[in-house]
Amino acid sequence: MRDINLELGGLLLDMAAVAGDAQRGWGYKRAAKAVLRIDQQITPLIEANTLRAVSGIGPTTDRIARELVIDGHSTFVETAVREAGKEEAIAALRALRQHFLSRAAVNEIVDRPGPPSRQKYRGDFQMHSVWSDGAETLESIVDACLARGHSCAGITDHSYGLPIAGGMTMAQAAEQHAEIDQLNRRFKGRFRIFKGIEANIRQDGTVDMELHELHQFEFIVASPHSLLRKSTDQTSRMTGAVSQPGVCILGHPQGRRFNVRPGVSADWDRVFEIAAKRQVAIEIDGSWDRQDVHYELAVRALEHGCIFALDSDAHSHPELDFIEIAIAHARLAGIPQARIVNYWTEKKFLDWAKGSWDR
Repeated sequence: MRDINLELGGLLLDMAAVAGDAQRGWGYKRAAKAVLRIDQQITPLIEANTLRAVSGIGPTTDRIARELVIDGHSTFVETAVREAGKEEAIAALRALRQHFLSRAAVNEIVDRPGPPSRQKYRGDFQMHSVWSDGAETLESIVDACLARGHSCAGITDHSYGLPIAGGMTMAQAAEQHAEIDQLNRRFKGRFRIFKGIEANIRQDGTVDMELHELHQFEFIVASPHSLLRKSTDQTSRMTGAVSQPGVCILGHPQGRRFNVRPGVSADWDRVFEIAAKRQVAIEIDGSWDRQDVHYELAVRALEHGCIFALDSDAHSHPELDFIEIAIAHARLAGIPQARIVNYWTEKKFLDWAKGSWDR
């Protein structure tokens, strides 16, 4: 599907790159964010001459949008890029925006009937609390999830090997688990918190915790947080991660960021092949600037027989809604609901997680 809002946001970021540190560069970035967050496609707004009513949208953005809608491209942007002599730099930036979805596109996809279901989504298995770099308490997370119709959640604060993200010591993890036990008793029959951890994948493919420490958690997410701007092949790093006993979910596998970095370069087919054999779930991280893995890469994982996790990677309550981005990518990839751990029963999820030590 064509995502014209994403295209327009990209053109505005092109103009921001041309402007550099000038004040108008900040204005183009602000306009790009506004466009990417609009709830509906811009075409009817252009046709109704109401796009400029959106906060952050000025006359230049309106002009670029009209060119894009009417002509299919923007002569204004193309000229600006050429006159600035920044064709190569802009081409590199455009490569960092591929296979993302704007809010309007996500809404359109999720509003369609079909699986995976938004209504039957049981719980999110990557989120962060005040125990690491999140903004919310565990109790408030339960309330926020219940308000969204969820019946469970996996808390995955960072491990101690990532101090920049406030990673928990094992003593802190024990305190967190005691709080989780208390909340599970309080909300029994209504909501269940699973004790997870987001471990960091080292350069050699191991995670930054000892095996006996990992055994203290109900499930483990292994994610890359370094070497995300390198073009060197990191296949051995990622195959090492999905081969480790105890690892249940490969979190935001590429580590990419919209308009910022490409993430890990690897032979993903090889990674997915091993993950499928070990039943390690491939995450679709719905964080708006991650969207990782994206729908086209998810298709390849599906072809290898992988299972999946659709998560928000939320660090605050509003970010819990990022699961809709993950669901949209899963729908575009055609992933059957039965192969997504977020829809499994509590027993099936726990049996699968425990089995990760033996597979």
